[in-house]
Amino acid sequence: MTQRALPLRGAHNPSSTRQGTTPGSFANRADVGGPLMFSSPDTPGMPQPSDKTAWDFMPAGWRQEGGRWVAPDGFTPATQLEQARLGVVTPEMKRVAEREGHLTPEQLRDEVAAGRLIIPANRVHLGYQLDAMAIGRATKTKINANLGASPVSSSTDEEVEKMRWSVRWGADTVMDLSTGGDLDACRDAIIRASSVPIGTVPIYSMIIGRKIEDLTEKVIMESLLAQARQGVDYFTIHAGVLREHLPFVQKRLIGIVSRGGSLLAKWMLVHKQQNPMYTHFDEICDIMREYDVSFSLGDGLRPGGLSDATDEAQLAELDALGELTEKAWKKGVQVMVEGPGHVPFDQIEYNMKVQRSVCHGAPFYVLGPLVTDVFPGYDHITSCIGATSAAYHGAAMLCYVTPKEHVGLPKKDDVKQGCIAYKIAAHAADVALGIPGARDWDDDLTKARAALNWEKHFELAFDPDVARAFHDEDLDVDTDFCAMCGHDWCSVRISKEIVEFASGKAEGFERAGVIKSPALTAEQREILEKRGVLPPEEIHRLASKTESAIGVHKGEKASCHSDYVDPEQAQHIQEKKLVQIRARAEAE
Repeated sequence: MTQRALPLRGAHNPSSTRQGTTPGSFANRADVGGPLMFSSPDTPGMPQPSDKTAWDFMPAGWRQEGGRWVAPDGFTPATQLEQARLGVVTPEMKRVAEREGHLTPEQLRDEVAAGRLIIPANRVHLGYQLDAMAIGRATKTKINANLGASPVSSSTDEEVEKMRWSVRWGADTVMDLSTGGDLDACRDAIIRASSVPIGTVPIYSMIIGRKIEDLTEKVIMESLLAQARQGVDYFTIHAGVLREHLPFVQKRLIGIVSRGGSLLAKWMLVHKQQNPMYTHFDEICDIMREYDVSFSLGDGLRPGGLSDATDEAQLAELDALGELTEKAWKKGVQVMVEGPGHVPFDQIEYNMKVQRSVCHGAPFYVLGPLVTDVFPGYDHITSCIGATSAAYHGAAMLCYVTPKEHVGLPKKDDVKQGCIAYKIAAHAADVALGIPGARDWDDDLTKARAALNWEKHFELAFDPDVARAFHDEDLDVDTDFCAMCGHDWCSVRISKEIVEFASGKAEGFERAGVIKSPALTAEQREILEKRGVLPPEEIHRLASKTESAIGVHKGEKASCHSDYVDPEQAQHIQEKKLVQIRARAEAE
């Protein structure tokens, strides 16, 4: 047998108990407390991590005594960052440690103090029902769901329901991007009902009822203060789009695709002045610090097509965002940085690692990126491919993309599809990075699958209703095979029967025996109706079925299963009553 040297670098095995036979993660050794955190190996030529952290950008008046930082007399910490700098472990840090599982409260405190992690938790929102979470590459990868009423679609009630629905399907934060209706009322309703952090793009509300060229410093500050008082946890502020960057956009195929970026570009061209968000950045920091609102420094010049990725405009803005990150830290405000967009697959690693370098490890929050532009209607797929790579190479939070991206306002099912696509991306990256315990869920489902324990299989599935509905569409009995291969060809059943193999024999995952699957739930029925594979009468039968369909009466076992009758009789009943599954020559 060939002896191979595997590219192991000392990363954690993502299985808590080293289940299975895989050697584990090929990622770098964990560096929690250092600049790498959980990270991928560098392709040659990648930018190296910055040697600076938030500790290098302390506010004026702070001093070091005995190896620790001391605030000026009379100082009262207002943000998670300031508490961490003073060595305080906050209740929110303790809660995050409980939720993450692989980090201690002290480690979380140190990551916050270094600027590599944020806990977006406006004190007002904490007074409602916010459950503290964290964003940073030392934690598990997070996903964000966007929602919001438009001038032509949706309402406050619909958006609150979308928020709840997105959290149901795994959103760790939600951004209210409403541009129509009563924005203040919609935002307030979402915040009060939400257990996850809520982000906004405040410039949207700033221009309701006025032209962008009428935007003033007074309007900016009043709008930010009003939203901070409502409890918004993080603001997207497009302060990195500068006048000197605009010439770089002229030859792009699709110009500026960020709403905030395009609005501020127009303001600068009309007034022939610098971006007011940049000019008044210190005052913006003061408002955000008061309520502990975190920055999500917006990428107003992100590429809107592969043709414009990693260009001068994008990278010039990134340099400005690095400068603004330093300024925010000096003001005691937490920061994450937003990123592209539409990026060819080969450029994703560079984009992640250049941000890590320029912004000194501040968490990177990326949209996608989409890796191709020619699949409208399927951009939740084109983008989650890029998102998986982005998270593996350094992104801390992924902004979902729905099937309606580029073509319309997402509806309820679009939100679900976007969330699921991005939970797949985030979870896959966590496993690849070797985050401790990240693969335990996968291993449990694998053990249930190996045991042909369908109930446990569906219980562990991220979306049990879809898994159950798809299974019952072909074979509505939980037997020792599925309709893909049937009894004779089922490799999992055969492996389970081989005494020498551990497969299918894990303690606690044993299958009790054949089970007639329960009637479809309303959700499962809707899934099959939308698919349109089965006729309505068959779906009705599955939703209100009795055991008599396969010759089962009360107290009896289903005879299509080889545990209870001989294989030939089981095969005969399968072929006659359920589904044609046995391979046979056409010539017979």
